[in-house]
Amino acid sequence: HHRYAAAPMECRGVVGLHDPRTDSVTIWSATQVVHWVRREAAAVLRLPEARVRCLALDVGGGFGVKGHVYPEDLLIPFLARRLARPVQWIEDRREHLMCSCHSRDQIHDVEVGFDDEGRILALRDRFIVDCGAWNPIGAGVVYNTAVHLTGPYKIDALAIEARIAATNKVPNAPYRGAGRPEAAFAMERIIDLVATELGLEGTDVRLRNLVRAEEMPYRVGIPYRDGEPIVYDGGDYPRALRQALAALGGVADFRDRQRAAREKGRYLGLGIGCYVEGTGVGPFESATVRIDPSGKIFVSSGACSQGQGMETIFAQVVADTWSVDPEDVVISLADTAAIAIAFGTIASRSTVTLSAAIHGASERLRAKVFAIAANLLECAASDLELRKNGVGILGVPGAEVSLAEVARAARPGWDHRRPPGVDAGLEETYYYEPPTVTWSYAVHAAVLEVDIELGRVSIDKYAIAHDCGVVVNPMLVEGQIVGGAAQGIGGALLEEFNYDADGQLLAGSLMDYMLPTACDIPRMVLIHQHSPSPLNPLGVKGVGEGGPIAPPAVIANGVCDALRPFGLEFNRLPITPQAIQQAIASATRPR
Repeated sequence: HHRYAAAPMECRGVVGLHDPRTDSVTIWSATQVVHWVRREAAAVLRLPEARVRCLALDVGGGFGVKGHVYPEDLLIPFLARRLARPVQWIEDRREHLMCSCHSRDQIHDVEVGFDDEGRILALRDRFIVDCGAWNPIGAGVVYNTAVHLTGPYKIDALAIEARIAATNKVPNAPYRGAGRPEAAFAMERIIDLVATELGLEGTDVRLRNLVRAEEMPYRVGIPYRDGEPIVYDGGDYPRALRQALAALGGVADFRDRQRAAREKGRYLGLGIGCYVEGTGVGPFESATVRIDPSGKIFVSSGACSQGQGMETIFAQVVADTWSVDPEDVVISLADTAAIAIAFGTIASRSTVTLSAAIHGASERLRAKVFAIAANLLECAASDLELRKNGVGILGVPGAEVSLAEVARAARPGWDHRRPPGVDAGLEETYYYEPPTVTWSYAVHAAVLEVDIELGRVSIDKYAIAHDCGVVVNPMLVEGQIVGGAAQGIGGALLEEFNYDADGQLLAGSLMDYMLPTACDIPRMVLIHQHSPSPLNPLGVKGVGEGGPIAPPAVIANGVCDALRPFGLEFNRLPITPQAIQQAIASATRPR
């Protein structure tokens, strides 16, 4: 799996401002982890964290490349303090491609044992990761690859050995998927190679090895990177495979079309890619929920939005929790001044962890709201329920008080209306520490055509059956999946960092680093499955990183299927026109 990168719409940037009166520093950074930046900046500047504020404004895409601290995050506030003036640094595209972290870049050597029906009996994978000149986050990506290798399949005998190599390339760090696309590519190619060896359909081999719905929850037998045993927490993998293929018209119908096309000199292929994804990883996320005297609900967190629609999603969560309209919710993200301790947005985790933190803070705050409302309504707190923008007595229409009235009653002072023993104010902070990850999954399938003269791959149909538990906002979920799949297609066919013999990067601009355009992305059919996770209050699972995981395997399997008459197998990415032309030129002509 070759080296490529996130290439977000907006590159990185940092602005630093020093206030000499208080000897405090404010940092505006295009980052996914404002509290981590604050912590490191405070250490470098030798300032208390209380004197360092970090904010992330509207960041034009992150995808992991902005998910850790860079030297510029520390150098710019240092210079602002030293020079006693604001300092700004904005990264251009050439700098971004040359200096911001790259990703992927793994080589796998896989051995597989299987029976005559295609059931996998044993799997051994030895792989090496080129981490570049240094490793910003340790072995997280490498371990991700290892624990996601078996995907949704039952494999009783498993051996994995991973090595990390330091080279003089740009550092290797997470990019959307973070080790999972590499695992899925290795596993899904193995499945198709087994099917080819036995003369079976890849679909049939998959169905014989997939974990079945009645086997859930399924214990894999290895630990996740949080140290907890991996247990798939629900879902129906075979159904997802059947639904994705049905959306393409079915395997039998495709084989008829494929045979007819070959008679006319056209080469169609069917590609399949399955994966599972551990989402909602810890160690924690925090939320502060406050009701102000206007009755509006204010929520703050260190999660950082990069265009996913977080403000919309969490406003919906809060609105459902408190029986108010989303317009009555104020969301403040990515500002260390708004909440003292938080983690940030990485690893398909924010909907899981932040929604649970909001739930926890709201449960605590609701007890206080009910206590004050009971005092105002002269009833027991157990007799109350949430109503539209307020609290009322069960079964008594009109007997209610608004949240604004409760907030005013909660104020400190001589005229408060709190019951004895209830402190002033309506604000709670909760730190959600997930017990372990939830498990999303999906099946991607595509019908494609290979032009053997030009080497061009054209995707005709693309279907995705996925499960991210409870869907909070279907439109935003679909945007995440389709956008991620587009990135995966780009990685499979176009994007690549090459170096010359002297170690010089050959892709220093978007003229050389090829990104997919609208013309390269097919219309995608999405099928939603719903298996709520039992591990968090809302039953949600992560979805942000899932889209790019399967497309490289789907494209490779589809191209191999299309060119089966030539006896070709593509186990290296990207699958460029040149690679296809060279492989066909050296192959036996089709039968």
